[in-house]
Amino acid sequence: MSEDHTHITEYKTLGLVLLSLLLLTCITIEITSFDLSTWNVALALIIACVKVFIVLTFFMHLKYEKLLLKMLVGGVFMLFFIVLIITFIDYANR
Repeated sequence: MSEDHTHITEYKTLGLVLLSLLLLTCITIEITSFDLSTWNVALALIIACVKVFIVLTFFMHLKYEKLLLKMLVGGVFMLFFIVLIITFIDYANR
């Protein structure tokens, strides 16, 4: 049995997603003008992760997928954050 369902996203939603991605990009650019030492990179990466979440949710239709696929993507994000934490611990202790 094939369960192919078409998910149609409204143009208004896609426009709001576009505006939020542009706003987050502008915030990322503005963060670099402040000297926050090691926090510049951390904040930029956090904003980048939020942007990835938005793209995965709306443009790649992850919001309509089954729970297993959502959990797998969440596991990849958790692994990514663990690697980031280890990297920043190493960077801070140099």
